[in-house]
Amino acid sequence: MHRKKFMATAFSFIPALAFARMAQTGEETHEPFIVRAGEARYGKPLFYKGKHPNNVVIAKTDTGGAFSVFSYTGLDKIGPSTHLHEEQDEIFWVTEGSYRFMVGGQLHELAAGDTIFLPRKVAHSWIQLTDRGSLLYAVHPAGSMEEFFIEMSERTTPPTEDDAKAIHRRHGMQLIGPGLKL
Repeated sequence: MHRKKFMATAFSFIPALAFARMAQTGEETHEPFIVRAGEARYGKPLFYKGKHPNNVVIAKTDTGGAFSVFSYTGLDKIGPSTHLHEEQDEIFWVTEGSYRFMVGGQLHELAAGDTIFLPRKVAHSWIQLTDRGSLLYAVHPAGSMEEFFIEMSERTTPPTEDDAKAIHRRHGMQLIGPGLKL
């Protein structure tokens, strides 16, 4: 699938989420905006594990908390620990490279153009299979995922296991165990 067509298809649901939120709360929508490739909303870059750009491109303040969208660029074959979200669903779109996702104990391999839905309260993880990869992912509702990634991005050393569990709990997640390995 061509990238432009994929992007148009993948994000076609976002206006519906915004209108659904507006209909429920009566909130007005914000002015349109553009976040350029490689940039972050409000100019605040974030880094996953100190190295991998993981930028907010649509912030929860843009959507009244309905959802957030992140752009991740993986520079190594890594992924997160196995975890679950108490209140948020996640949708991942692979835009470059390939990934292995584990959700509810089942493994799925995704390549550029593929999408996966990860429901709340279901343990999941992923690992990048290629030397470089990119993901766009949405968290619905936004919760405090932006704050989680800010907190993790600001760390100068990896958290201890107890610290990692506490940080996850503060942001509505449970740390279940180690992530996937190649």
